[in-house]
Amino acid sequence: MIPVRSFAGKKVAVFGLGGSGLASAQALKVGGADVVGFDDSAASLEKAKAAGIATEDLRNIDWSGVSALLLAPGVPLTHPEPHWSAKLAKKAGAEVIGDVELFCRERRALAPNSPFVAITGTNGKSTTTALIHHLLKSAGRAADLGGNIGTAVLTLEPPAADRAHVVECSSYQIDLAPTIDPRVGIFINISEDHLDRHGTIEHYAAVKERLVAGVQNDGAAVIGVDDEWCAAAAERVAAKGKNVVRISARRRLPDGIYAEEGRIVRAAGGKSETIATLDGIGSLRGVHNAQNACCAAASALALGLSPQQIQAGLRSFPGLAHRMEQVGRKGAVLFVNDSKATNADSSAQALASFTDMFWIAGGKPKTGGITSLDQFFPRVRKAYLIGEAAEEFARTLDGKVPYEMTGTIDRAVEASARDAAASGLKEPVVLLSPACASFDQFRNFEVRGDHFRELVLKLPGVAPMK
Repeated sequence: MIPVRSFAGKKVAVFGLGGSGLASAQALKVGGADVVGFDDSAASLEKAKAAGIATEDLRNIDWSGVSALLLAPGVPLTHPEPHWSAKLAKKAGAEVIGDVELFCRERRALAPNSPFVAITGTNGKSTTTALIHHLLKSAGRAADLGGNIGTAVLTLEPPAADRAHVVECSSYQIDLAPTIDPRVGIFINISEDHLDRHGTIEHYAAVKERLVAGVQNDGAAVIGVDDEWCAAAAERVAAKGKNVVRISARRRLPDGIYAEEGRIVRAAGGKSETIATLDGIGSLRGVHNAQNACCAAASALALGLSPQQIQAGLRSFPGLAHRMEQVGRKGAVLFVNDSKATNADSSAQALASFTDMFWIAGGKPKTGGITSLDQFFPRVRKAYLIGEAAEEFARTLDGKVPYEMTGTIDRAVEASARDAAASGLKEPVVLLSPACASFDQFRNFEVRGDHFRELVLKLPGVAPMK
């Protein structure tokens, strides 16, 4: 745990006592703060009480003595409207912050020049975060992994000069971290997502840009320039005098790091050199993973790793579950779990990576459906449609891609495995890449992906991937 001493002797209210909220409350209490927490969930309240956290309905407390409201990232800060606790805090003049902000303040007090790497982007941030952590660990560096990837940042080891903290940051966490100042900040890409919480894509992009805009003066802002939003952000951040490392997975750059023909290339001053190759690395297949790998390589270089250390780390990277995870094979058929693809842009990455696909898609639909994926339809041999989006997706695919209304993943796996095996194709791929949220049938995308993996591994003759 990282004791939060920046609020020692002060009163802090906490709303949201789930994983990161409860960890924050405990870290604040250990650091000497007077903490009072609240949550809409009775179970979360009981868990907090059991952990020794005082609880009270924040509508009934005296806000005049509260220095800050620690808001869990899942709670609305601005859109569709501020949460009632945020309104009360603002009225009382208390700042509203999150756990990443607390981490940043403790780092500045303990080890202001420690290797803190913060990563954001619409797609690819978890893979990039895990890959950077893996590169550092495989090179023998002390490194902790946390944030939006699943481990609350305040449960990690305290900041130290020789310990890296590799932290995935969602837009919600950045919104609650007004002084975020990583040594290396990474902004991978931007596309329309989470507009229910940010109102417009302009606001969503601006929030994410704060992460790289706050990079320390001797640090590096690593920014993908393959979309207009990030390309513009790179110009603005560079204009502020920050060291910007531009990244592209689609074109050569005169100055920056780019992917070309399976290589990661660094260009500067009219010269270029190959840093590493991605050939034969199944866990980093596809253009999107080339972008992720370029971002990770840029971060590793900024932290002093050699190209040789980077290459070794790339080759040993196992990949992440639910992100183009190669689950198993049955003869020529490869089964791939891309359950993390909860929107069309994310599914596009997987669809661009294979040629002959038997595609399982559907769930709780998002704005735009799969109309933007029509360029990949010729690669799809058949689609298996599940969940609430099935009828909408069927209308989009009609006359372009054969499809079957399977309804559930169970029936989709059975049907797609049968058809792929009978296809006679050289490299058929059964791909779960839903382009939808999971909430119509599953609690989250992890549960959806786990179920897919279990179903695949129960098929007769399937060999698990090592």
